[in-house]
Amino acid sequence: MSINKITIAIAVFAAAMIGLQSCYKVATVLPKTDVEITGPVSFANDIIPILDSKCNMSGCHSAGGVKPTLTSDKAFNSLTNGGYIDVASPENSAVYLWLTGKKATIMPPTGPANPSNISQYMLAWIKQNAQNN
Repeated sequence: MSINKITIAIAVFAAAMIGLQSCYKVATVLPKTDVEITGPVSFANDIIPILDSKCNMSGCHSAGGVKPTLTSDKAFNSLTNGGYIDVASPENSAVYLWLTGKKATIMPPTGPANPSNISQYMLAWIKQNAQNN
């Protein structure tokens, strides 16, 4: 009878190990700790400088890089026409979900989470109808 118990224990252990091997990280969700930005947000003056310093670089969202292209001259059209912005439901915009770690890899992947409070600037800009201002 002890051999049966050992066999069952080994089978349960093996099943647990196989189950643990199939687990993987899908998204990192960070608690909202930033203060909401309620003042006017300018795409040219607030969003573009952050994109240029944190996103628009070789190997990331520069011309010919990962979509969307976030170079100063293409960022607005790339975000708004590419389906990354949802003005009807700003918190569900793909770009906001990436910036907050609720979708795939948090952006930017190599720097500190949420540099320059970009997620809150992006959310405020989207809530303000994502204008090219």
